[in-house]
Amino acid sequence: MTSTLAERMLPQGLRFRDDRMDERRLAESNQYLLEALTQDKREGLQLAVRLRWIALAIIAIMLPFLNFSWEVLYYEALIAGFALVGWAQLHIGQVGVSRKELALILCDLVLMTFTIVAPNPWHDEIWPTAMQYRFAGFSYFYVLLAAGTIAYSWRTIFAFGTWTTGLWTIGMIGVAVFGVEVPELSAQIKIALLGNERMFEFLDPNSLHIQGRIQEIVIFLIVAVILGLNGRRNRRMVIKQAEVARERANLARHFPPTTVDVIADRDQPLGAVRSQTVTVMFTDIVGFTRMAERHSPEEVIAILREFHLIMENAVFTHQGTLDKFLGDGVMATFGTPDPKAEDAANALRCADHMIQAMADWNRRRESAGQEAIKLSIGIHSGEVVLGDIGSERRLEFAVLGDAVNVASRLEALTRELNVDVVISQPVQAALGDASSDLLRDYQSGRTQQIRGRDDPIEILTYGGRP
Repeated sequence: MTSTLAERMLPQGLRFRDDRMDERRLAESNQYLLEALTQDKREGLQLAVRLRWIALAIIAIMLPFLNFSWEVLYYEALIAGFALVGWAQLHIGQVGVSRKELALILCDLVLMTFTIVAPNPWHDEIWPTAMQYRFAGFSYFYVLLAAGTIAYSWRTIFAFGTWTTGLWTIGMIGVAVFGVEVPELSAQIKIALLGNERMFEFLDPNSLHIQGRIQEIVIFLIVAVILGLNGRRNRRMVIKQAEVARERANLARHFPPTTVDVIADRDQPLGAVRSQTVTVMFTDIVGFTRMAERHSPEEVIAILREFHLIMENAVFTHQGTLDKFLGDGVMATFGTPDPKAEDAANALRCADHMIQAMADWNRRRESAGQEAIKLSIGIHSGEVVLGDIGSERRLEFAVLGDAVNVASRLEALTRELNVDVVISQPVQAALGDASSDLLRDYQSGRTQQIRGRDDPIEILTYGGRP
């Protein structure tokens, strides 16, 4: 309701739709957005309450200098009430709609209206209630509004403006109907200012000066709308930053952390279709189907999670890209999104890392009375096409081409040859000076026919299974 009232105050071109549900859906689907909004609200509320307490302390110190009498203690007590409301807001504040928080904001505004409009009961002299408006107390609402912009959403700021307007209007009506008047004062001033009607209207102690009150309300509403629109703009910036954080997290699922920073800073799109030479790796668990038959679904999932974690760590450690998990297997590439001279060497080092990590894992499994898990790896270097594939509703960064198919066939070939790793001759050629060191334990010189290809391919193998 308050948002609708605020929108009516705007020119037609500045009206906007209520996107509360959009933000709520985004927060539910994006943990980074929810965390960002929660942190933003908590930090804003803490800062707002601290500034409130500082402002109240300054006012509490200032008041005795403005009115050095016992009656100032009444206002000091009210200041303590404002400090207590701030403490409650700090402990109740949360992201989203909170009726308790809105009730505390309303308490703030009611207390402020009462402080400004109601006369000090400890004041000995009887004067017209309308004199309360001569102390320019309305300016204190701006202190609350300024603190509110730090802690609350733009919708709450709009509510802040409309509530203040309503309470201030109720206060004027209350003074007009129930306020104390001293007609003698008006009569004496009117005699003294005989012939100066406008000056009398200004100085009449029994006058509410409605024009001045309306001006206060209008200016306050204008400021509240401006601050609310700025808060809405800042909220959208927080949402965009959270979306960026989610995108970086999604990239981190595929690329090593160092590569994510490079991709995030680049101007060209990641998914632009292009062809380049990369090194492709496929890994798989040998005999997984039979092993899965002997275990419960929960045990199978636990095995796969630990296996995937080992593979992921090895790929990222050696600057590879985790293309996808393939059930009990993994596809990784070295040279995406940008090719490097050491891609083939990184792939070989990654394979060695995987073999050693699997050996350590198997030792732990065997000591726990569990069966060992055998790993097979196929690696090939060649030209691929990479870019985004899919529909508008779902895109996936993919690596396609003959090199991918060959790497998959080489991984499958490990079972036929009873070895752990099979790599192609193009991988050896791409190693350059690192060839002698990385391939010292590999057996070479074998030519193999690959399913789906007319020409045989020269391969190198590593290890052997009993």
